[in-house]
Amino acid sequence: MTKLTDKVALVTGGARGIGAAIVDRYAAEGAQVAVADVDLAAAEATAARHGARAFPLALDVTKAASIEAAVESVAARWGGIDILVNNAGIFDMAPIVDVTEASFDRVFAVNVKGLFFTLQAVARRMIARGQGGKIINMASQAGRRGEALVAVYCASKAAVISLTQSAGLDLIRYRINVNGIAPGVVDTPMWDHVDALFAKYEHRAVGEKKRLVGEAVPFGRMGLPEDYAGAAAFLASSDSDYVVAQTLNVDGGNWMS
Repeated sequence: MTKLTDKVALVTGGARGIGAAIVDRYAAEGAQVAVADVDLAAAEATAARHGARAFPLALDVTKAASIEAAVESVAARWGGIDILVNNAGIFDMAPIVDVTEASFDRVFAVNVKGLFFTLQAVARRMIARGQGGKIINMASQAGRRGEALVAVYCASKAAVISLTQSAGLDLIRYRINVNGIAPGVVDTPMWDHVDALFAKYEHRAVGEKKRLVGEAVPFGRMGLPEDYAGAAAFLASSDSDYVVAQTLNVDGGNWMS
C-alpha cells in the first residue's frame, strides 16, 4: 500500500516547480490531488498527467474569495481535505533603500497573508470534519537568516516558519499536524528570475550567481524540484504523526539546526 492511499490533497502553486513535483509524488502515493494555481492553464497541464486522480483549479491566494472557492470546490468534489501544501510563493529583491511599498505588500500578500488564510480555511474544514489532517508550509533557508538584498523575502519566509510553529501548537489538539519545509537554492524557473535580479544588483553576468550558489551547496549542486517530494510525502503521511510545528531543512547541507 502506498503512503497516501485515499487521501485528498490540495497543493497551492502546484502547476510547476516544487509544487508540481509534490503533485506527482502524491498521485504516485495514491492521493487525489487538487492542483491549485493562479495560472489555470499550467495547472491543467500538470493535472492532466494523472487523469481522474488530479484536477486543476484557479487560485489566487491574495483574494479571500478565491481561497474560499478553491477549498470549497475540493471539499465538495472529494468530501474533504486531508492534506494542504501551502506552496504558492513569489520572490523579489532590492537594496533596503530601494524597496518599494508595492513590492513589500505583494511579497507579504502571497507568502504570508495568502499562506495563513489558506491554512485557516482548510483547518476550519478539517476541524469540522473531525478526522485531523496534515498541513505543510513551504518556507525557505532565507527564513533562517537575513540577506542584504533580500530583506523582504527573508522576512516573509521567517514569518512562515513562525506561523508554522504557532499553528502547529494550536491545531495539534485537533490532530492536525502543521509542519514546514525549508528548501535551499532550487533549480526552477523562479531561480532564473532570482539570478537576473542578482545580475542587476551585484553587476554580474547572467547565470553567474546561479552557478556560484550551486557550487557552494555542500551536496555539490542546487536542489531539483523532485528533491522535495520525499519530505512532502513524509509530512503528509502517518509516518509524521508525532512531528509537530517543525520546519525541515531540505537544502543539501546549507543550513544546520
